Amino acid sequence: MDIQTIKHRFSIIGNAYSLNRSLDIAIQVAPTDLSVLITGESGTGKEVFPQIIHQFSSRKHAPYIAVNCGAIPEGTIDSELFGHEKGAFTGALSDRKGYFEVANNGTIFLDEIGELPLSTQVRLLRVLETGEFIKVGSSKVLKSDVRVVAATNLNITKAVKEGKFREDLYYRLNTVPITMPPLRERKDDIHLLFRKFAQDFAEKYRMPPLRLDATAQQMLESYRWPGNIRQLKNVTEQVSIIEKERQISADILKVYLPLNDEHRLPAIYSDSSKKDQAFSSEREILYKVLFDMKKDMTDLKKLVFELMQSSGDSSLLQKDNAVLIRKLYEEQEVDILEHHASPKSASNISSSKESEIQDTEVFVEESLSLEEKEVELIKKALEKHSGKRKYAARDLGISERTLYRKIKEYDIN
Repeated sequence: MDIQTIKHRFSIIGNAYSLNRSLDIAIQVAPTDLSVLITGESGTGKEVFPQIIHQFSSRKHAPYIAVNCGAIPEGTIDSELFGHEKGAFTGALSDRKGYFEVANNGTIFLDEIGELPLSTQVRLLRVLETGEFIKVGSSKVLKSDVRVVAATNLNITKAVKEGKFREDLYYRLNTVPITMPPLRERKDDIHLLFRKFAQDFAEKYRMPPLRLDATAQQMLESYRWPGNIRQLKNVTEQVSIIEKERQISADILKVYLPLNDEHRLPAIYSDSSKKDQAFSSEREILYKVLFDMKKDMTDLKKLVFELMQSSGDSSLLQKDNAVLIRKLYEEQEVDILEHHASPKSASNISSSKESEIQDTEVFVEESLSLEEKEVELIKKALEKHSGKRKYAARDLGISERTLYRKIKEYDIN
């Protein structure tokens, strides 16, 4: 059977080389029992390829089961895939067969495989390697001859590096990789798909089909389509139902196309060497702010002190400021007075001014208690909003749960 016949049978629209290449790989691998991993963005039509692989395999008369791994809660995923014994957990009132047992001798399609928890990944790896699995709450080893086809819209290699997906399972699934091209890379197919969807909706809702003028067609092909084929189908259905005019112009079409400004924003640069500067709690953030304020106050005092002792000598002031800037964030204290000021100018400073500077130093040191600052800010926010913790938490930039915890921790009335 040639590719065009297969496209017609499974309602696949398009003539892009990347699409034809993916179809060719699927047809070639179908007669084997190799595991297949299909990758691609959401809405590109990944769910059709497992059906093609199953129908052109020797298992086509056996069961075919499609499982969306992302839609099953983590606590029940093992039971859904491998089954459970009666009394294995609360609510297990009877024995239950899992998908791997039901699909014996057939094909199981695991969609969104990247959402599987790590514990389930271990079980799945054993099934792929030995064909054996154990029901939840049982100690009996069962056998299952199942062909596994998996799909995901995640970057699996990145998930492996981050420890969210097992590397051995990735290589076991990725025996034959198939990549689905995004719609923006199939520009010649966009108008074909639109015409197909427009005709389908015209028959469904009993109305004339939509037609695009030249400007609308150009806009359709130049749009990014982050939702791919699924988004194009939804937009076509919206326009078919809402617009009375059957000839669609660019002005009409752009109303239904989101701007997607988030795709055009500058990329955020992340320097891995500065990961140690990340802060995991509001306490650490506040501590750093206060620590920086202390250093700035110390430097400001030195600058004022330099200004006082320069006695109008601008050249001396500039020289001293240059030294101060170089020493701005050093941890060790720098005695600017001894290094740059003359004894004569230093002796002209009154003892009252020295005492004022010393007093300021003491005041800054005493005000750097982190708990006192937090308590003070929390009390002010609560007073501002008449004790309403929801609005106080929003004003403080923290969650309401965190605010409750801090009120209890500091015993704030």
